[in-house]
Amino acid sequence: MQDVVGQDLCGQSFVVFSTRNSDQNSIKTLSQFAQKIGLTTYTVLSKDNASSVAIEAHCTDPKSIINIRAEANSAQVDVNIVSGNIRRKKLLLADMDATIIIGESLDELANLAGIAEKITPITKRAMAGELDFQEALSARLSFLNGQPETLLHQVVKNTQITDGAHEVVGTMRAHGAHCYLVSGGFTFLSGVIAHQLGFTDHHSNIIGISNGMLTGKAVPPILDQQAKLRFLVQYIKKFNLKPDDCLCVGDGANDMAMLQHAGMGVAFQGKPTLRKKIELQLNHTDLTGLLYLQGYHSAEFSTSKPC
Repeated sequence: MQDVVGQDLCGQSFVVFSTRNSDQNSIKTLSQFAQKIGLTTYTVLSKDNASSVAIEAHCTDPKSIINIRAEANSAQVDVNIVSGNIRRKKLLLADMDATIIIGESLDELANLAGIAEKITPITKRAMAGELDFQEALSARLSFLNGQPETLLHQVVKNTQITDGAHEVVGTMRAHGAHCYLVSGGFTFLSGVIAHQLGFTDHHSNIIGISNGMLTGKAVPPILDQQAKLRFLVQYIKKFNLKPDDCLCVGDGANDMAMLQHAGMGVAFQGKPTLRKKIELQLNHTDLTGLLYLQGYHSAEFSTSKPC
C-alpha cells in the first residue's frame, strides 16, 4: 500500500523526486527537498527496500522546482516534472548501450581485442554528438577487421544489465505495453539482452563475419542516427498510438530525435549534449525511475517475462 500524505493525486502535472536507495534516510532526503519548495503533501512511491526510491506531489510552481534542481543534483537527487495525462505508457523504446546495459559493447569488444585506445575515443565523440554516427561506426569497425568471431561470445558473457532494467520491461509488459530494444550496436548482443529481459523485439545492426573472422564492416542496411526515430514513428502507427503514449530512454546524441518525439523522453545518465536538450533526466536513480515517472509504486514492479 502507498504511504500517502494528504489527498489523492490525479489528472495534473506531478513533480517526482527520486534517488538510489543508498541508506535508510533516502526517503527523508527526498521529502526534505519537497518541503523546501513548499510541497508538504506527497505520495511515497517506494518500499523501504526498493533499489531506488521516489516520492511525487502535485506540481504547483514549476519555477521553484527548476531553481532547486542544482542543489538536488549535488545531493544526488533527480527532480522531474511529468504530465498526469496518459501517465502510464503503452510503448517503450530503449537504447541498449550505457542504458539497458552498463557501458558500450563496442568498446568492450575493442578492449578484448587489445585496441581500446583506437576505438574508445571515437565512441566518446560519437555519443557526445561530435561525429556523424554512421561514419564513427564505420571507423570503429574497420579497426576490428580480422579479429576472431569468438570475441563476440566473450562480450555477451561480460555484459552487465543496468539495475532496474528487469523491472521496467517486466512491469510495463505486465500492464500491456509493447517494449522494444533499439540500438546502434549489434544483433549478436541485442538479441540476447532482449530475450533475457523480455522485450517484445529488438532492432540493431548486424556485424560482418566471414570464415570465423570479423570483416570490419556492418551488413547493410545500417541503422543510422535517425533510425530510432523511424522505429518510434513506425510503432506509433502500427499500434494506433500518439506520441504521448510513448516512453523512450537513452544516453547519447543519437537518441536525441527519438527522445524529443516521445511524450516521455528520458535521458538516462545522459551525455552533456543530451542533458542540455532533454528536460526529463535520471542521473542518480536506476532504471526503475522510469516506472516512478509513470506513477508506478514499487509494490507493482514485476520482473516476470511474458509467456
